[in-house]
Amino acid sequence: MDVRVVCATHQDLQEKIRSGTFREDLYYRIGEIAIQIPPLRERGGDIPLLARMFLEHFNREQGLNLRGFSKDALISMEAYGWPGNVRELKNRVKRAVIMAEGKHITPKDLELNTAAGDEKSLDLRHVRDEAERQAIQRALSHADGKISQAADMLGISRPTMYDLIRKFDLKV
Repeated sequence: MDVRVVCATHQDLQEKIRSGTFREDLYYRIGEIAIQIPPLRERGGDIPLLARMFLEHFNREQGLNLRGFSKDALISMEAYGWPGNVRELKNRVKRAVIMAEGKHITPKDLELNTAAGDEKSLDLRHVRDEAERQAIQRALSHADGKISQAADMLGISRPTMYDLIRKFDLKV
């Protein structure tokens, strides 16, 4: 018998192995190929693409002809954290297609609130700061919190790293 097992988890299995809550031998039996897919909130450019694809699909399925998303809806989708990832986006778009009253889907149709600061998602300074903060957090994570090692990974000096940690109020 030839069997292939495909499994998925949102847990850090390496950490589970270290803490003794997941069997290491089982991990190596099922861990032939590991694919890391970042959460939707970390793939901002994917949100409008996926939303438009879902809109087209549900337009056809429901026999409707919605034209797209309002500017506010796109901004709200990019600003939202998407804890339910792609499944949540798909469900919200489906509900919005069914419930929309106009020709464009609005934040109200998606049941997303537009907060006052949502325009920042298009502000280059805000985008740069956010990218810098995420890079610093990733480097610190990869370096197990060792500031010198993280600074080396980022190609910056240790004092600069300390300044950035203070700037973004990061916990090490």
